Amino acid sequence: MMKTSQKEDSGSPVRTAPKFIMLWIIFFISITYLIYTLKLISSSTSNPCKYDLLFNHNRLSLHLSSQPIKNQTTQIHNPSLTVQIGNQNTKIRHIVFGIAASAKLWEQRKEYIKLWFKRKSGMKGTVWLDKPVKTQAGDNLLPPVRISRDTSRFPYRNKQGHRSAIRISRIVSETLRLGVDKDVRWVVMGDDDTVFVTENLLRVLSKYDHNQFYYIGSSSESHLQNMYFSYGMAYGGGGFAISYPLAKALEKMQDRCIKRYPSLYGSDDRMHACMAELGVPLTKELGFHQYDVYGDLFGLLAAHPLTPLVSLHHLDVVEPIFPNMTRLEALNHLQLPMNLDSAGLMQQSICYDTERKWTITVSWGFAVQVIRGLLPPREVEMPSRTFLNWYKRADFKAYSLNTRPVSRNPCQKAFVFYLSKARLDSWTNQTVSSYRKDHRFPHPLCKWRMEHPDKLEVVEVYKKKDPELWNRSPRRNCCRILDSGRKNLAVDVHVCREGEISEL
Repeated sequence: MMKTSQKEDSGSPVRTAPKFIMLWIIFFISITYLIYTLKLISSSTSNPCKYDLLFNHNRLSLHLSSQPIKNQTTQIHNPSLTVQIGNQNTKIRHIVFGIAASAKLWEQRKEYIKLWFKRKSGMKGTVWLDKPVKTQAGDNLLPPVRISRDTSRFPYRNKQGHRSAIRISRIVSETLRLGVDKDVRWVVMGDDDTVFVTENLLRVLSKYDHNQFYYIGSSSESHLQNMYFSYGMAYGGGGFAISYPLAKALEKMQDRCIKRYPSLYGSDDRMHACMAELGVPLTKELGFHQYDVYGDLFGLLAAHPLTPLVSLHHLDVVEPIFPNMTRLEALNHLQLPMNLDSAGLMQQSICYDTERKWTITVSWGFAVQVIRGLLPPREVEMPSRTFLNWYKRADFKAYSLNTRPVSRNPCQKAFVFYLSKARLDSWTNQTVSSYRKDHRFPHPLCKWRMEHPDKLEVVEVYKKKDPELWNRSPRRNCCRILDSGRKNLAVDVHVCREGEISEL
């Protein structure tokens, strides 16, 4: 019995081993299959979302690319999205001007309009007057003149203003009611004492889609003016532009809108009130200049912001922009550089004559300043206070922009050279502009141990035309000294090269 049992005990491990191994194999296969199945299920549930997202993304791309934005060339590139912005083929025929004028001042102010409005080149526009005026020889160069409709039915309760503001605020609507050409994209408003640089106006408007609602202009230089009216209002004297679809929407509701604001002062704040009802904010472009200042514009023009010069206003209030000329002569003189390179007009460049320790600042087409000492660009690019605030009792804190005082130190008083002539050198394809020293204000004796610029009489500036300047990101042009003699200074203005800065 014992032997039999021993045989059975010794043989039992041999018989049970294969079963144990098979169970482990089956368990391993089952676990592996379960993990694989779960992974397959999770991946199959995530893939449809990925495909749906890809489908929706492609559908969005197709939808955006099929929007009716016509004749547009500026593009933003993304691996999966292309959006077209702007209308770079905007031409002067796509603009109609509405010019607010007064019969009382018409004889003198119509000369400003003749400076910039070129009827023979296809410009469109209308001058809106309060009363009939006599037509004289040469007036055929002006836009057609019309009399605004009677506005006596509209209430006006502002004791400080004049009800002609209602008439002027309706110019956009009355211009549309005359009928405009089918290709008009923009309605541009301005005063009879406003001068436009039309090529730069086109450059600015070309950035925007004329099929959308746009209200484009700028604020006043006076902080108090902006506080009294609004920082969100386009000042009419500096000019503003309204896209054609917005002008049509305005025309439909403007008369009702005007009746709701009898206590407003002027035409541009009535326009702003109606834009607020339409829900359209101001798109600010700093090149529209209201110039709510008195005195000399030199400080503002010599440090013009990095934007195209679009308009100049209040020309009857400020001094002529060039000395020893009448206002009209000075503005006509500005046509020289404007016709050569309107994109670069008034654009500032800063460089240094390190041997003489001079700071040179060029406002191309207008003036050059030579300053003893090395002033940082952060200071030089700030307008000097050669002008007075619109509110004569206000000080420099009442400007809506940063300004710097005119130096009282005789050693740092700038030597100013104004544009005398400009031409295009056909051999080098460069503009050559000459600037002569302003002798109106003497320079007191300076005891600084550095060379005195009093012997300098002429500064020559060489600069290539750059019509694509505003198609790039804004950046000041660089400049360098070419020749530095005792009586003459030559400066080269150019697009900054890689690594080039205005370094002290």
